[in-house]
Amino acid sequence: MHSLQKPHAAVASAAPAWVDKQINIGLKPPASPLLNVRFYGRHDPSATAPVPLVVHFHAGAFVAGSLEEGGCVPRLLAASGAVVMSLDYPLAPANPFPQAIETGYAALVWAFKARQKLAGKDALVFLAGEEAGGNLAAAVALMARDRHGPKLAGQILLSPMLNPCMATESLRHADAGPVGCTWADGWHQYLARVDNAAHPYAAPGNALRLGNLPPTLLLTAQDDPLRDEALDYADRLRVFGRLVHSAVLPGPTGWPVSYLEPADAAREKAAWSAGVQQQFSDFFSSSIL
Repeated sequence: MHSLQKPHAAVASAAPAWVDKQINIGLKPPASPLLNVRFYGRHDPSATAPVPLVVHFHAGAFVAGSLEEGGCVPRLLAASGAVVMSLDYPLAPANPFPQAIETGYAALVWAFKARQKLAGKDALVFLAGEEAGGNLAAAVALMARDRHGPKLAGQILLSPMLNPCMATESLRHADAGPVGCTWADGWHQYLARVDNAAHPYAAPGNALRLGNLPPTLLLTAQDDPLRDEALDYADRLRVFGRLVHSAVLPGPTGWPVSYLEPADAAREKAAWSAGVQQQFSDFFSSSIL
């Protein structure tokens, strides 16, 4: 079903190794029939219990980021006991909404079908993403609900980029240079048409129906410009009776820009990494109970 490319060694001995693959997720032309993905972590076939399987979307304001740059969060997820499939999803403006989420949904379907081989029999499947990747993870969760599958055990959203209005207090007051320019430009290039902004899959923060979504772990930080829209989404999920665990980490974190810094040894020791990994571990444990 997939062809193995040249494997890569672990960047650091303490970090889970990663392997690049190309998978056929059933996309039809003009979309590429193959999707580049990177796997972190590994399931022991001799183990009796499965491990969590996570489909991950990197940051980059819809227009940037890559498997090379987006390794920090999937490494922490893998260090928390999961097998992670990080996607090289299509970027705007060449691939505006909804191409990235359609690719993401197809990849989720592929991962769900392959979960026994990847993570063990009856492995629980999660979505995860940071910044624009958080938007895509939230949108694909909505698609999975509306299309009646695959069944998700949870969604993990870090600094999710959810609302194109760009009007929150945390964005206005963030010490981030020309506030909002990076994200405003990203939204402009991702939403090829003005009316796309009203679509719940494009802007999950404005979705009117949030029922029947899986449990959510939502992380932001005191110095995160996207903090207010993240917390607003958590509150709205709770209104719809959804199980949500949200946390605001102390700064400085440099989120969301720091998500795309190289995943070297120094990066792995960032002040917030241990706390984020613990949040992941606790969320996975609560999902199994």
